[in-house]
Amino acid sequence: MLTLLAKLIKALNSESSPRQIAAAISLALIFALSPIVSLQAAVVLFIVLIIRVNLASFIVAATCFEGVNLALSHLSIAIGEALLTGASAGMFAGLYQFDWFKLAQWHHTYNLGSLVLGLVLSLPVFFIANALVAKYREHVMAYFERLAIVKALKASRVFQIYQQLPVSGDRV
Repeated sequence: MLTLLAKLIKALNSESSPRQIAAAISLALIFALSPIVSLQAAVVLFIVLIIRVNLASFIVAATCFEGVNLALSHLSIAIGEALLTGASAGMFAGLYQFDWFKLAQWHHTYNLGSLVLGLVLSLPVFFIANALVAKYREHVMAYFERLAIVKALKASRVFQIYQQLPVSGDRV
């Protein structure tokens, strides 16, 4: 876990786009709110592996959002129950006849509610995370860059050698 946190801090300090980190966090919210063995979780993992997002940010955020999942599970069930028993009940009864709908298990209140809640919350989480990463880089990272000890460490020969080492997973 410490390695993941170090990778997250490295991602925050890297030149990668804040949108990549924010996308990883918003996808982690959808992943964490959905049941772990479900089609929607598999689709989110597939999207994470296909598009360019920071995996360390995704893993750390998914771990943190699992705690949020416990607090929001009753809300997910209520949303799913309202959708499945409300005015759209006939539509879901018709969709249940299709195999892909059965595979997605959206006829269960928790699965449908968690998907809808995750999709609704992911957009604000994306914009908030994007703004927070930008503010972090503007204020916190800039503050540490101005410290004399950081300047001295970056000027040292040891740091230059460290910068030339390949990152784990890179090909030499």
